[in-house]
Amino acid sequence: KKYLERMAKFNCLLEMELGVTGGEEDGVDNSNVDSSRLYTQPEEVWEVYQALSSVPNGNFTVAAAFGNVHGVYAPGNVSLKPEILHNTQKFIKEKLGCKSDKPVSFVFHGGSG
Repeated sequence: KKYLERMAKFNCLLEMELGVTGGEEDGVDNSNVDSSRLYTQPEEVWEVYQALSSVPNGNFTVAAAFGNVHGVYAPGNVSLKPEILHNTQKFIKEKLGCKSDKPVSFVFHGGSG
């Protein structure tokens, strides 16, 4: 939150990465990470959304993990679960009581394998 408060002063966007993107990037190997960390839960996104949306003039996106990975994998070795993103949008919409079906601005990391 403190970074977004600073960034909002000069209209700069903050991207929050939640969970772990599998595979290897820039010498960091997440191949053996606990698989549950590859899937961000709606409650985790809600916690971040609440904190950051309270910042006046704050602009942010969320990179939530849904099984996405870095690298190239054989077909069938990557288990993407994009329904996590849909369920998160629905969860936060209900929490907010808003009309928008997509209150969260998602971005993606990694690839499909």
